[in-house]
Amino acid sequence: MLRRVSCFVVGATLALVAPVTAQEPAPGITATKIKLGNTAPYSGPASSYATIAKSALAYFDMVNDKGGINGRKIEVVSLDDGYSPPKAVEQTRKLVESEEVFAIFMPLGSATSAATQTYLNQKKVPQIFVTSGADRWNQPEKSPWSIGWNVEYSGEGRIYARYILDNVKDPKIAVLYQNDEFGKAVLAGLKEALGERVGAIADAVSYEVSDPTIDSPIARLRTTNANVFLSLTTPKFAAQSIRAIDNLGWKPLIILPSVSNSIDPVLTSAGLEKSIGILSSSYSKQPSDPQWRDSADFKAWSAFMDKYYPTGSKTDWLNAYGYGMAYAMHQALEKAGANPTRESLMDALHNIRNMEIPMLLPGITISISKTDHGPIKSMQMLRFNGTAWETTGPLLSAK
Repeated sequence: MLRRVSCFVVGATLALVAPVTAQEPAPGITATKIKLGNTAPYSGPASSYATIAKSALAYFDMVNDKGGINGRKIEVVSLDDGYSPPKAVEQTRKLVESEEVFAIFMPLGSATSAATQTYLNQKKVPQIFVTSGADRWNQPEKSPWSIGWNVEYSGEGRIYARYILDNVKDPKIAVLYQNDEFGKAVLAGLKEALGERVGAIADAVSYEVSDPTIDSPIARLRTTNANVFLSLTTPKFAAQSIRAIDNLGWKPLIILPSVSNSIDPVLTSAGLEKSIGILSSSYSKQPSDPQWRDSADFKAWSAFMDKYYPTGSKTDWLNAYGYGMAYAMHQALEKAGANPTRESLMDALHNIRNMEIPMLLPGITISISKTDHGPIKSMQMLRFNGTAWETTGPLLSAK
């Protein structure tokens, strides 16, 4: 799939702009255009994540109606990688070498983005706001051109461990995890924070993203009679795990990772009644939570969805997630200068401090520096009540 979106972006703080001057342009930069590249799973086992890219592309449709960045349009070329690392490499090379994009923006997935990380850093092509919490995205000394977005997965695992120890008497924990950087990192953080209580993990079983079902590992975990089940899974398998547990008559406290807690399609596919009481975590406002309905950013996002992405679900927080990352990229491009270079874009990103992003939870902002490429550091626990996610407890540090 090839999708191009041309747009103009309005600057929040720039009232006057300097005319474009003659100079050797950076790749992807002309007098009238900035070209960005993106890869996303429009097909394959993680295709539900494609809505993140679609919402970000729709954001640029919206700003297209509102002005420009120093007279330049933004063109986004978004290609399907099928959630396959080899395909992601192929498509990313096409974006860099054939399309000659200025930067790779918001590539989706841990394994797919990891497969292109070395190549992009060797080429000194910015790899910005990777939709992954793998620790590798916050290692600027190794990969100075890569910046993540999510709370680091190991930090999310630490948050779940602390919650379980504080709220579950005599916990006995069963874990299903995806056999990749995502699943392994959350599990590692869980074990680290359990500390001397790590023996509370009765069993931990992995699955492959290519597996058709996870019925067999769920059946094995059922034999533990655990009272806590962590489903460290991507959306398709998160829904399967909820259904499988219900079919087995097992009644543990279920915890889903932040990447798989969408009401639509995950919980609706699993069954809303079966999902009551499930816990998760987030740094984003959940659109289903009525407490946000009167907030200015929710109203703006809702109006955006109605006009620019009407086929997208307004109960799926991933559409707020993509919108927020597009907003942050918009601000960075504004600050990259009248004649942006890849270096000036990185400088603009490195100077982001406590930036408020639409649809992040109150108290959560993003900050980036040359020595810290992890923009978000806190999360909040959520509980599903049958119709909406509700926040519970205070903000929790992922450290």
